Amino acid sequence: EVQLAESGGGSMQAGGSLRLSCATSGFDFETFAICWFRQAPAKEREGLSCIENKEGTTYYPDSVQDRFKISRDGAKNTVYLQVSSLKPEDTAVYYCAGAESYGIKPPTIWTMKAVTAAGFWGQGTQVTVSS
Repeated sequence: EVQLAESGGGSMQAGGSLRLSCATSGFDFETFAICWFRQAPAKEREGLSCIENKEGTTYYPDSVQDRFKISRDGAKNTVYLQVSSLKPEDTAVYYCAGAESYGIKPPTIWTMKAVTAAGFWGQGTQVTVSS
């Protein structure tokens, strides 16, 4: 059974940083692409980044600031999202999701769309940033 589980959320102060983890199981880690998304209250879900796990190539939408960095640890089957210089507007539920990468590297917006439409999702982790 494919499983993804986010952790690392909580209440933080603006200006700080955090690292979210997405622990995965139930599939061949290197054959998947994993993406991070977030959804703030009353806002649409926002795609933040994707990584293809075999070589670690990455994709960030143009709208995503340099404060976000995705990485993976193949030995732990875990993908991370580092967020620096936290702002109150980073308050959201953060989700990871994954799907077969089909060897596409680096991932693209189409990878993100495919993961959105047909991927396996975690349950999300709440991040609350106060000023």
